[in-house]
Parts: sequence; C-alpha cells; structure tokens
Amino acid sequence: MTAAPTLPGTVTVRVPAKVNLQLHVGALRPDGYHDLATVFQAVSLHDEVSVARWDGWQVVPAGTYADGIPTDEDNLAVRAAKLVAERCGVDESLSIRIDKDIPVAGGMAGGSADAAAALLACDQLWALGLDRDELAEMAAVLGSDVTFPLSGGTAMATGRGEQLAPVLARGTFHWVFAISDEGLSTPAVYAELDRMREESGESVAEPQVRPDLMAALRQGDAAALGNALHNDLEPAAFSLRPDLRELRDAGVEFGALGGIVSGSGPTVAFVTESHEAALDLSVSLAAADLCRDLRRAKGPVHGAQVVAGPRD
Repeated sequence: MTAAPTLPGTVTVRVPAKVNLQLHVGALRPDGYHDLATVFQAVSLHDEVSVARWDGWQVVPAGTYADGIPTDEDNLAVRAAKLVAERCGVDESLSIRIDKDIPVAGGMAGGSADAAAALLACDQLWALGLDRDELAEMAAVLGSDVTFPLSGGTAMATGRGEQLAPVLARGTFHWVFAISDEGLSTPAVYAELDRMREESGESVAEPQVRPDLMAALRQGDAAALGNALHNDLEPAAFSLRPDLRELRDAGVEFGALGGIVSGSGPTVAFVTESHEAALDLSVSLAAADLCRDLRRAKGPVHGAQVVAGPRD
C-alpha cells in the first residue's frame, strides 16, 4: 500500500473488509428491503482512508484497486464525511484519499468500510468526541453494511444488517478470496432471489443464524466452519453468473474446507485449515485460471483504527 499523503492535519484510518459466514434473507418487505440474519467476520484486507482540510471536496484514489474508486459525490466516504459535517455543524470541505486494497464491488463491503473509516477520521480531524454509538447511528443512515467495520471482529447482524451483536470466535481462520473480472449488482442479485422464490412458490422462513455456525466459531473449528458456511443469495448469484458455481466447486475440490459467495458476490471465499493450505489453494486456483485475482487473509481482525494524525 502506498504511503498516505502528508497534507497538514491529515488523519488516516485503517479499516478491514468483511466476509459473510452465513447470510439468511427474509421475504421481500413492502418497503423493498429484506430482513437479514447474518454473521460477519472482519478479515485482514484493509483500506486506508486519509482526510485533510481542503478548499473543496475531492477524492484521491490510490492503492491496488484505485481504478474502481468513484471520485464524485456518490462515493460513500464523501457522503459519510458530509453527514458528519452536517450533523455536527462543521463548515469545512475535505480532501479524502482512499488507498484501496479491498476488492471493489466484490461483496466484501469495501465501499462501506471506507464510509466507516471516513466517519472515524472526521471525528478525529474535527475533535468532535463522538462515541461509538453516535458513529454507529450515522453509519446505519449511510447503509446496512457500514456499522460493522467500525467494530470488526465477528458479529451477528439482524434487521437490514445494521443491528449488531458480538459473537465469540476462538482462534484464527485462514481465507482465500477469489476475485472475478466483473462485478455483480447487489440489487440485481436480490431481485433474482425474489424472482426465483416466487417462481418456485417457496415459503420464506424468518431469517435466523444456525447453531452449527455459532458452535464452530466458539470451538475455533475451521472444518466445522467450512461445513456451516451458507448464503441464501448464492443460488441467485449462480443464476446470474454460472461461472461462480464452477469457481466455488473447484476451490472445494482443490482442498478448501468450504466455499461461499461473499455477500451478493461476485467474490468467492474459501476457508482453509492453515496458512500453508491457503497458499496451496491459491496456487491451484491460479493454475485453473477461473478468476482474475486471488487474495489471502485471516480473521477475525479489529475494526477501524486511527493509524496516523492529525499532524500539524
């Protein structure tokens, strides 16, 4: 990752990606949303978001996936910073540099992580003294995935994904993330799920995380975790992108303990028994040429943390 800028007063926050270990999706609600029950785990792929006072709003893209960073006002980090300014009566604009090492549009909440980092960075830059509850409330306004990167670790989420409760997870889990050439629209995946359910006449149960996952996490059992991985969105993602099923199946054949589409995709996450097994799996998947990029990580890791600043 390239060095953060040295603008006067810069604050830099480091923030992790996430993987959904289980994702259960309720029926379509009248407001167009779905109730969710999911377990997030923060993993060691990080973005760094740096904010500094500037004479206008700007986004400075950097890092591995810089090309995928939106630089207009639709950028979630910009929206987060403006929300803090509005809520707290701050009349300043910012330069926001995003060093992106989390895959873009990959189902790993990279944009949401940047928004969470921007909330914390603005609090530090402007010396607002916001507590975690206040930051979490603003995060929920920005999106259902924005709250979790503030705390990291492993957590169960309900509602639209913004209501969090910590989950006990012993030990360290080793992951390989297979990243696709093209993104997969989250609204399109949910719409496909609704279409498939309506077509099949499926009765949709109230979403609930299964006990097998919680037991695997408590015991630090990677093999049990691999068996417990589940994503209600996976059939819809496979319907839209059949190659993702081939990729998931190949990873398991090559020795992964389990594989799952992360969130709405298109990244496929594989849990392995060790760091060495993750290396071996990466080599096998690279040789099969089924994805654009492969990243290894471990989890759980801490949430957003200030790593620099402010500097005068």
